[in-house]
Amino acid sequence: MSPLTRRALGALALAAATQPAGAAGQVRYPVLRPGTPLAFPADHGAHPEQRTEWWYVTGWLRTPDGEDLGFQVTFFRTRPDVDPTNPSAFAPRQVLFAHAALSDPRTGRLAHDQRVARAGFGLAQAKVGDADVVLDDWRFWREADGRFHTRVGGEGFALDLTFAPTQAPLLQGQAGFSRKGPLPAQASYYYSLPHLAVAGTLRRGRRAAAVTGEAWMDREWSSSILGGGAVGWDWTGINLDGGGALMAFRVRDAKGRALWAGGALREAGRTHVFAPGDVAFSTLRRWRSPRTGAVYPVEQALSVRLPQGERRWRIRPLFDDQELDSRAGGGPVYWEGAARVEGGRGYLELTGYVAPLKM
Repeated sequence: MSPLTRRALGALALAAATQPAGAAGQVRYPVLRPGTPLAFPADHGAHPEQRTEWWYVTGWLRTPDGEDLGFQVTFFRTRPDVDPTNPSAFAPRQVLFAHAALSDPRTGRLAHDQRVARAGFGLAQAKVGDADVVLDDWRFWREADGRFHTRVGGEGFALDLTFAPTQAPLLQGQAGFSRKGPLPAQASYYYSLPHLAVAGTLRRGRRAAAVTGEAWMDREWSSSILGGGAVGWDWTGINLDGGGALMAFRVRDAKGRALWAGGALREAGRTHVFAPGDVAFSTLRRWRSPRTGAVYPVEQALSVRLPQGERRWRIRPLFDDQELDSRAGGGPVYWEGAARVEGGRGYLELTGYVAPLKM
């Protein structure tokens, strides 16, 4: 199947999923509740009853020549509000889409591609019980030995990578129940796997090379995340030197004010979960996209309040132009980039700067 055909079929699938199929509110999505224990490996797998979820891996790669590059691989699953009694095999009961991007300082921009399809017909599936998401010729899954594996690629690049866990899952929020707003329903089930050891192959153009590196994986699933007035979020996941892990986010309104914030810091075997007032992002430098005109705070100061006092990190991008435009597949425009802090490396995600993000 050609890339053009994939994009056409994907656009049709996403259009079908976002068109009303009768009255809204036909699907009863489960309510998330604190105190629900996460279970592995089952929660590595899909939760098809929930409205949306994602398998999200970001990281840094090192080539044999000593180049540093960033990468992102994200698989999404969504359950549209479609009549569950519709017997048609073409009813979009589940839709999958995926993004993959390579941050290459040699070119100063992202290489990016995407896939989208409704579940079924041998083209797309998200397995229940363990991680295994297939979308046409892209795949993300967990091996029997516990390593995760992905194969993705597009025009000009391809990734064939394994991710070996080196730490236990970091349960975000209240033992995996992560609030995203003041209302209890504005939450997700959420865990992270920091410090994944990466090995595999990177292809750029016709050249392939063995790569190593370190990655961060986020898993979230929910039926209601963003509350009223929210337009997007800033998020960072940082693998700190010495084995520490830092995640912080803020949900913003149209004026850039924080409606909610949170995250966690795990160091020396101890985890501190941040309350909304413990997290503050402040802009140090902005970058304007020459394509969309969006202005992104690509360099930020992150400060967090801990029992022993305040900690502060300066987040700097690997390079500025890491804007990802997924509108060809029906998705949003956002900034997703490899970033450094003193004593660590990770990723910074900035959404809702072109238009309010719809969840």
